[in-house]
Amino acid sequence: MPDPIPNPFFVFEMANNHMGDVKHGLKIIQSVHEACQGFPFRFGFKLQYRQLESFIHPAYRTRTDVKFVKRFMETRLSEKEFRILLAEMQKRGFLTVCTPFDEQSVDLLVAHGIDYLKIASCSSTDWPLLERVVRTGKPVIVSTAGATMEEMDRVVSFFEHRAKDLALMHCVAEYPSPIERMQLNQIDLLKARYPKIRVGFSTHEPPDAIEPVKLAVAKGATLFEKHVGVTTDKYALNSYSANAEQIRAWLTAAGQAFAYCGGEGRQESSPAEARNLHDLRRGVFAAVPIPAGRKLDLKDLLLAIPTQEDQLTANDLSKYVDFYPEADVPALAPILSSSVRKVDNQQRIYDIVARVRELIRRSGVAVPRQVDLEISHHYGLDRFDEFGLTMITVVNREYCKKIIALLAGQRHPEQFHKLKEETFHVLYGEIQLELDSVAEVRRAGDVVTVERGVRHAFFSPIGAIIEEISSTHYKDDSYYTDPVIGQNKDRKTLLTYWLE
Repeated sequence: MPDPIPNPFFVFEMANNHMGDVKHGLKIIQSVHEACQGFPFRFGFKLQYRQLESFIHPAYRTRTDVKFVKRFMETRLSEKEFRILLAEMQKRGFLTVCTPFDEQSVDLLVAHGIDYLKIASCSSTDWPLLERVVRTGKPVIVSTAGATMEEMDRVVSFFEHRAKDLALMHCVAEYPSPIERMQLNQIDLLKARYPKIRVGFSTHEPPDAIEPVKLAVAKGATLFEKHVGVTTDKYALNSYSANAEQIRAWLTAAGQAFAYCGGEGRQESSPAEARNLHDLRRGVFAAVPIPAGRKLDLKDLLLAIPTQEDQLTANDLSKYVDFYPEADVPALAPILSSSVRKVDNQQRIYDIVARVRELIRRSGVAVPRQVDLEISHHYGLDRFDEFGLTMITVVNREYCKKIIALLAGQRHPEQFHKLKEETFHVLYGEIQLELDSVAEVRRAGDVVTVERGVRHAFFSPIGAIIEEISSTHYKDDSYYTDPVIGQNKDRKTLLTYWLE
């Protein structure tokens, strides 16, 4: 099994800059190796393979008026010479990368033990070539210059359906690429459209330009490719290839950008940041004397600065976290974290979400993503398994659709509506539905309409999923027959990021 593509990964493209001269090619590898010293990245060196006898039409092989024919014929290397270059790359610690332009070249790179395979932009939809490439089993990097969205979709689909390790590289196929044509927003587009695929930046900008790589890093690129070479009395360097000095400047810029951007995921605060934030938050003080053991209530508290070390802050106060002082607190005294007992009910919410997700999975009911999950705990979280439900509002316009989940053993207390008429469609499980105190069992597939003013409650012994279809839902149109429920102002919890 080939190793995955490193992250980040910097690839140096020799292309035809070896000029058909293996000694010059070795000098390029050695020069780039020296330029890479001291950087904490993984590096690759890339060659291009073409079988010129079949790649170029026989009638054109001796033509000097066709740009690429002349260049390719003049800079050709033998297989033995390519092996010499590969051996030097490996000796210098480079991973090897190769761009094949025909099927025979794919066979050759496999025989040479190349680590990673790169598809040039011009070949990104060369389907005969891709069919041969995919059989190698090697990770593949595809440049996307000039490809339409439909073409990129097809390429991604082609490799994903074959479970191949694929990465894409934003690229502009102009040599050199003008700065105003960098189009770096394409990195955002690729990352958004293909979120499971690595995205990189293959560059052809003037070699002194370092801003593009900084911006590419900031946009989330993790693969980078740059043409490189060495200027000698015999060979000049083209306008988009970098020398050793320019390579070091380019890598330094990339390193700075990675440092500026930081790591992936949400980062923890540094001690200095945490201290500064704590000092700026309002501290919790006792507004009145608070006896030991009495739960802190916002009406008994003063929230003010300056905040002392170890003091509770306003940010610690939540309707799902309760604090109990372990000793009497005088009026205006700070309340310290180390002097209270903390009861965190947030984990109960997470446990409820996990059980609801499992019920939905078991039921096979498809629910929309990015919709709020409403957890109703009518008598508090302590009694949620006895009285409560969870609900997803799919749409609420002149008509309303909700999906209701009842865990096994849960009961929804009796209520009625004055404005809303609703119909229950049991999608999964079983409920005992009470309409004006008359109970009946309803199972998956049953449909029941509840008219305005009809008192209704329901219970599920085994768990159930119910589709509720109704006229518009209004927040103040639910009347519970037990007045205690209406007095519980914290009886609902809303979560948005809950499904994954």
